[in-house]
Amino acid sequence: MSCTLVSPSGVRVPLEDGRAVILGRGPDTGVVDKRCSRHQVKVVACYADQGVVVTQLGPNPSSLDGETLSRGQSGKLASGGTLYLVNQSHPFKLSYSASSNRAAACPAQGGLKATDKAKGGRNGEVKDTQSSPTPKRSIKDFFSTSPMRPPKRRLSPKEAQSEAKRKKNNEEEEEEEERANEEKLKRLQEFAEKSMAEESSSSSSQPTASSSGVKACPKSSWQQVGNLLLYTAAGVKGSDKVAGFDIDGCIITTKSGKVFPTAPDDWRILYPEIQPRLASLLKKGYKVVFFTNQMGIAKGKLRPEVFKSKVEDILSTLRLPVQVFVATGPGIYRKPVMGMWNHLCEKANDGVTVDKTQSLYVGDAAGRPENWAPGKKKKDFSCSDRLFALNLGLQFHTPEEYFLGWKSAPYKLPDFDPRKLDSSARLYDPPSASLTSNKTEVVVAVGFPASGKSSFFQSHVVPKGYRYVNRDTLGSWQNCVKACERALQEGHSVAVDNTNPDKESRKRYVDVAKAAGVPCRCFQFSASLEQAKHNNRFREMAPSDTKHAKVNDMVFHSYKKHFEAPDVSEGFAEILQIHFVPSFKDSASEALFRQFSEG
Repeated sequence: MSCTLVSPSGVRVPLEDGRAVILGRGPDTGVVDKRCSRHQVKVVACYADQGVVVTQLGPNPSSLDGETLSRGQSGKLASGGTLYLVNQSHPFKLSYSASSNRAAACPAQGGLKATDKAKGGRNGEVKDTQSSPTPKRSIKDFFSTSPMRPPKRRLSPKEAQSEAKRKKNNEEEEEEEERANEEKLKRLQEFAEKSMAEESSSSSSQPTASSSGVKACPKSSWQQVGNLLLYTAAGVKGSDKVAGFDIDGCIITTKSGKVFPTAPDDWRILYPEIQPRLASLLKKGYKVVFFTNQMGIAKGKLRPEVFKSKVEDILSTLRLPVQVFVATGPGIYRKPVMGMWNHLCEKANDGVTVDKTQSLYVGDAAGRPENWAPGKKKKDFSCSDRLFALNLGLQFHTPEEYFLGWKSAPYKLPDFDPRKLDSSARLYDPPSASLTSNKTEVVVAVGFPASGKSSFFQSHVVPKGYRYVNRDTLGSWQNCVKACERALQEGHSVAVDNTNPDKESRKRYVDVAKAAGVPCRCFQFSASLEQAKHNNRFREMAPSDTKHAKVNDMVFHSYKKHFEAPDVSEGFAEILQIHFVPSFKDSASEALFRQFSEG
């Protein structure tokens, strides 16, 4: 059986069973309309149903027999139906014809069955998908092809002869490369099939502790929990051994060579060693799980439906049962925080307890410096993968170490380590000073946002009768100055809880104190920028009765830029150094705080 999309002008686009094809403006379709994106739609043929699932990727609408799709939506096109690429224009009719009696199959394991994909309807959400037998894969599913070139001008006879010679040489080179790739793919497929066969044989005769009594997931499905997306492919089953992997830069890289993908299909498997190594892990009883941060979804730069489709295509290429966790925004699920792992252990592992001593994690965000290896001059963009493993207590490897057997590369951890903060440390210096006074006074805070000022004042100063003055509640420094003046007139001491980074901001309160004839002291909060940012992320994640607005990075850096160290010459009677000493209402809060929260 064969499947083809045919335009009125005679352009034919063949579709292989279960293989995703991206269509849009370009020489392959003959469409030059700039309203049509180069990556307008993704089509996946399902020979068993004699239909095609169409997912729109471009910004302008496509349609199926008059039914309009918008970006991220999916629909089913039956044989004989017409796909209009953009704005009811550029029709392609779907044609199926019998070419052999070979049994047809739907998309490979980890992909989507066409009838189930269509359930997403007009919003593109896929709630439940079904896996089916794996079709024979094309070499193009494993190795990228050369980009198609637009038609050129008519050549002269001499130019045509030269072009023909060049084309012949190129064709010979491509044939040689294709033969080499075919041989490489054959070895990979033989290895994977042998591994899976051995796994099936051994599991049927001698079940391991990790797989005994645990049934494989019967069908593929997506779930969403807050800003966590979870995909479980058909065939996945719980295990006490988990092999975790990052996706970008670890399992896949871009075909274009760019740092970031230029289109939904701009990816390829990073190393040929990856598929057989993952198959070997499954054979040994491991559960293979991918963990990825995708902040672009929360920022509106990446549509969830488009990334879901990409995940399905990756697993279809690997032909392996894998579970995928996607953190779509900030919070407890974003690596290096442990939320995705905790959800796996508590709710997505078929009740099997995970043994961390037998588990591992692999990722490319490892804190490696520039020139960490020959030919690798760029430093890692972060250390989040290594910190994720560190938070979890798992053995960690980079992709080069794990898949290629390279030696361990040098790396650097962040300067701030939340595990080392001492909850019994001294609260302030000098220790001979007194935090509060029986006489009326003004206390002016100096410190980064989220450096612990509010908690400190509410715990140690306000209960002693001090009036609390804060710009977050009063709205402006002018209102804070007036509130300070009123409190002093009424005979109350004042605690000014603002950042006050420079002399000018502090002078306002020194002048108010002088006018009232009372002393003014400075409490300088010594928390570093990294400490303050960690506190900011922690209070965003941790449930609390006290609500704090999230502080933007720009505010932190503005404070650092304008900071002037306070001095007694400004009119302060005394300057105390207030140290950040963490305290926790329960063990769960402490466990969350002690995690690295940013890489």
